[in-house]
Amino acid sequence: MALEKIQKANDIKDLQPEELKILADEIRQFLIEKISVTGGHLASNLGVVELTMALHLVFDLPDDKLIWDVGHQSYTHKLLTGRKAGFDDLRKYGGMSGFPKRKESDCDAFDTGHSSTSVSAGLGYVAARELMGETYNVVSVIGDGSLTGGMAYEALNNASRLKSNFIIILNDNNMSISENVGGMSRYLNGLRTAQAYTDLKKGVEDTLMRIPVKGERIVHQVRKTKSGIKQLFVPGMFFEDMDITYLGPVDGHDLRSLVKILNEAKRVDHAVLVHVLTKKGKGYLPAEENPARFHGTGPFDIETGEPKEKAEKDSYTDVFSKVLTDIGRKDEKVVAITAAMADGTGLSRFARRYPQRFFDVGIAEEHAMTFAAGLAAGGMKPVFAVYSSFLQRAYDQTIHDVCLQNLPVFIAVDRAGLVGSDGETHQGVFDLSYLSSIPNMTVMSPKNRWEMADMVRFAVDFPYPIALRYPRGEAYEGMRDFRAPIEYGKSEVLYREKDVAVFFVGHMADTADRVRRKLKEEGISCSLINVRFVKPLDRETLDSFAQDHELFVTIEENVLTGGYGEQVLEYLSSSGASVRVKNFGISDDYVEHGNVDVLRREVGLDWESIAAEAVKEYQAIKRKDR
Repeated sequence: MALEKIQKANDIKDLQPEELKILADEIRQFLIEKISVTGGHLASNLGVVELTMALHLVFDLPDDKLIWDVGHQSYTHKLLTGRKAGFDDLRKYGGMSGFPKRKESDCDAFDTGHSSTSVSAGLGYVAARELMGETYNVVSVIGDGSLTGGMAYEALNNASRLKSNFIIILNDNNMSISENVGGMSRYLNGLRTAQAYTDLKKGVEDTLMRIPVKGERIVHQVRKTKSGIKQLFVPGMFFEDMDITYLGPVDGHDLRSLVKILNEAKRVDHAVLVHVLTKKGKGYLPAEENPARFHGTGPFDIETGEPKEKAEKDSYTDVFSKVLTDIGRKDEKVVAITAAMADGTGLSRFARRYPQRFFDVGIAEEHAMTFAAGLAAGGMKPVFAVYSSFLQRAYDQTIHDVCLQNLPVFIAVDRAGLVGSDGETHQGVFDLSYLSSIPNMTVMSPKNRWEMADMVRFAVDFPYPIALRYPRGEAYEGMRDFRAPIEYGKSEVLYREKDVAVFFVGHMADTADRVRRKLKEEGISCSLINVRFVKPLDRETLDSFAQDHELFVTIEENVLTGGYGEQVLEYLSSSGASVRVKNFGISDDYVEHGNVDVLRREVGLDWESIAAEAVKEYQAIKRKDR
């Protein structure tokens, strides 16, 4: 078996040519078998097997630097650098990450997880190389979907000034997660059909070179006018016009052609872009036919491609999707926006029903937010559905374009809190802090599926900026009997007793309820409050409970710094209240990948840990009182 011969970086160079095709097949089979058990990013990895092999054949790792944009397509790279054994624990707590990690291997040159970053990072490496007088190669791999992100163009603009080699691989599969949209997608469609130019150029040059004496001089003159010739065959010549040499397109599943063109790219003395055409899901029919579903998949049956565990209950995303679509039927001013995540955010349903009022702007969260602001200024009711982790990219636009003008943009913040297996780059544990810091912003979070539906309706008609924060996964169906009407800025009191008051944010409802029950078992009276609104802070309820409670416990799946609990602590301190406050959230650190329940135990956000600390804190108060 060829794969068995790969134990460390550069071992692929020792294989015989006939073994390389076998290796590609074995890698695909290995990935399908492993990911069917652990879950992970399948389609994107199947699409870059030959490309990754070619990169490892041409370059020497870790001396040369290979940077993967986003990084979810780095599984073959991990295999070729000796990490085969790690796939049994892929994306599990303490196991191998599904993304490149510098702390995991010297062959991972840069940590990635969000899109459109690889060219910028590569440029940094190139500048460092030149300043330190070193000679290694720098290669950035970026997908065509990531070219909808503005940061990629900022980097390309700077790459055009280089006077030394920098290789950019454009992995073009016509997909990000969903199918690509917009002008760049149309442009690349033109380039995919530009093989006629490549063939013609080679034929003309070969013919001219055969002319005695003057052949080379003529070829030189023709090359000087190459831009003019290319304009006849290739629409726009966007990259060449930026002084970035364009090579391709090349079949991304033809290993020999890939090796040849990469060696050509190494000889260019400035920035060069290699356009590689790949098929997402290559080699596994269910993933080829439905690459979006196999972008990030849970465990599945290999024969059918069907998930091993089918969700029987609605997720928070499902509730959002159904309610928003129903609202859209009644209110033609409601419009929906996604940044290349129509399926993931649940907006596909709205898009099918109201295609004229649905906008997929591609991987461009910054643009999406300001676009939403423009829609709102124009009299529409924009709903921008976005993962918490990706919303971070639009922080500036949220401040300056939405909230400064106090425009009615509804931000549906999906995947908030701990999301699990994707790890540090995808955990949505900062949004309460950064959203709460913005003037004119309202932030709320639902305790269960019914409150989620009520909050979506509330947010759509809210006349100012508002964010609704909810987690990944099954919508909580507990506390069904508690459904007080939503009143702006007001918490919901579920139980009013004395001694300890537990304030919880959103999907920490079940955890908080279990904490309360444990405290009562210990003989401690306990009130339970559903915060509902993180901003504005419900000072009236805090003042009321501070009068007859000795301890406040706050529970949120967000970093403690700048979170709800810290706001409570600051307010009570300034108001002179004597009640003690114990905050539970995530400490000042990044949370790695793993099962959400495991991660909660690790960070101390499981109900047992919280209850034990709350009991200890209350008992300390009582001892002091004596």
